[in-house]
Amino acid sequence: MLVLVAPGQGAQTPGFLTPWLELPGAADRVAGWSDAIGLDLAHYGTKADADEIRDTAVAQPLLVAAGLLAAAELTSKAGPSAFGAVAGHSVGEITAAAYAGVLSDTDALSFVRTRGLAMAEAAAITATGMAAVLGGDPDVVVAHLEKLGLTPANVNGAGQIVAAGTMEQIAALEAEKPEGSMKVVALKVAGAFHTHHMAPAVAGLEKAAAALSPADPALTYVSNKDGQVVTTGADVVARLVGQVANPVRWDLCMETFAALGVTGIVELSPGGTLTGLAKRALKGVPSVALKTPDDLDKAATLVSEHAV
Repeated sequence: MLVLVAPGQGAQTPGFLTPWLELPGAADRVAGWSDAIGLDLAHYGTKADADEIRDTAVAQPLLVAAGLLAAAELTSKAGPSAFGAVAGHSVGEITAAAYAGVLSDTDALSFVRTRGLAMAEAAAITATGMAAVLGGDPDVVVAHLEKLGLTPANVNGAGQIVAAGTMEQIAALEAEKPEGSMKVVALKVAGAFHTHHMAPAVAGLEKAAAALSPADPALTYVSNKDGQVVTTGADVVARLVGQVANPVRWDLCMETFAALGVTGIVELSPGGTLTGLAKRALKGVPSVALKTPDDLDKAATLVSEHAV
């Protein structure tokens, strides 16, 4: 079984959308989405610098738009039923929900626009950030984070746990990394996502969610809350709301992929992060990261070799 995955915030880089907009019809599609949500996605995906696309209110819609664009191109090459399961990391879960048919593309982008703005507003209350801890025993790392007042916001598996908290707490972590860990790497995000610092964003998302009419997933949908398979659209949306202030358990998602019998993984644009984790945690499972449209043929080949 093939699994399609969508990356979260921090995966974006300046100009990453440029080659995708050169594909037939892509620019018009993105222009329509931009009009719908009041944000010039083409500008931010092609001309904006790293600081501009680090802004939560920009980064989140941009990532979902890029994922949806890549998914549409992949579907045209590999077919609509190539994948047996789908999952997303953090904001990538909204991309996954759209691919699974829970939300329309426009509803997904409208919802993520609300999410990005609400989380940016919450992040402005206190100076917060995130840092990846690489290596070390997970229990030891988590205990060390809790000692410093940090939250293990992303438990990613493959020897990676992302800590989140105030900038002072992040600085303390950089000065005193957990015993047995290799290094601490600050992430290019604008807040302590998936922690109590994001609680103020939940109310706005609940209101936005109430206006949605979600369908049940058309394929196996794996939730990053706990790695469980979710079968109703209402549950998917409820989890999309709650996840902004709760940890991402990507390690459990990968365990579920293995239990489902994963034979290959494709990561939507801007790919690389999740396939990197999979190479360490799901050894021997082939994967393709859609970094540019040049990777579409490799993904289509993987589908032809491994789809059932």
